[in-house]
Amino acid sequence: MSRLVHVWESLIVGLVLTFTSGYVREASSAEAVDVELALAVDVSLSMSPAELEVQRRGYAAALTDERVIQAIEQGAHGRIAITYFEWAGHTTQRVVVPWTVIASREDAERVAWQLSANPPAGARRTSIAGALQFGADLFAESGFRGAKRVIDISGDGPNNEGPPIEKMRNTVLRQGITINGLPLMTNRGLTSVYDIRDLDRYYADCVIGGPGAFMIPVNDWSQFPEAVRRKLVLELAAPASPARTADEAANPPALAAQSPSPYDCLVGEKLWRDRSWR
Repeated sequence: MSRLVHVWESLIVGLVLTFTSGYVREASSAEAVDVELALAVDVSLSMSPAELEVQRRGYAAALTDERVIQAIEQGAHGRIAITYFEWAGHTTQRVVVPWTVIASREDAERVAWQLSANPPAGARRTSIAGALQFGADLFAESGFRGAKRVIDISGDGPNNEGPPIEKMRNTVLRQGITINGLPLMTNRGLTSVYDIRDLDRYYADCVIGGPGAFMIPVNDWSQFPEAVRRKLVLELAAPASPARTADEAANPPALAAQSPSPYDCLVGEKLWRDRSWR
């Protein structure tokens, strides 16, 4: 009987070692990159088709900007992995560019072409929490091993559907993912019942987080391409690189808030709840 137990023990140990070694080989085979970057872009119905197109063109222009290409090429590995998806409601996310390596201008131009291949489509509601959850899940299937993982989220309003934004943000941060923001304060004085005036403070208190997290508010659509370009340089360039230092000195980005009076991070849900009498 003891010999049979010994045989079974040996068999189980062998299976465990086989499985473990296979897992290690698979994990180690993941391609090393400087940054894994998930670009999460708001396409909620509060934006017009023309504004959705401005976003696509802005990202395409920024990704092919020479300063962004240099920031990528001067990294330790000289390459990044990027994915681009559009989001609106809690279950509305669409991957436009699947995980792709950018290591040269040619790579960046291929991504820019993908952004122009099909027109964007808007959808109802605004779930920043859903976008963060979707973005975090994308890292599990990226096939890359980044020294830094970042979700870069842009939007023109507060979370009004799905889990509370603070709870989801903290869940994502515990996975070692940094969240940067691009609050779009671009309504030019035309407000709806779902808008908040200080969206930049909402992003600072409720959305962004993690090591070195920052945001760059956009107050007019004409600023959008340059804001994306600056944001990408700050995310991709080495901390002491000339490109990053110059951008930070010229226009320092806003960092995550540490306010003694925190913002009401449920403001979007409350506006949606009270919409009938507004």
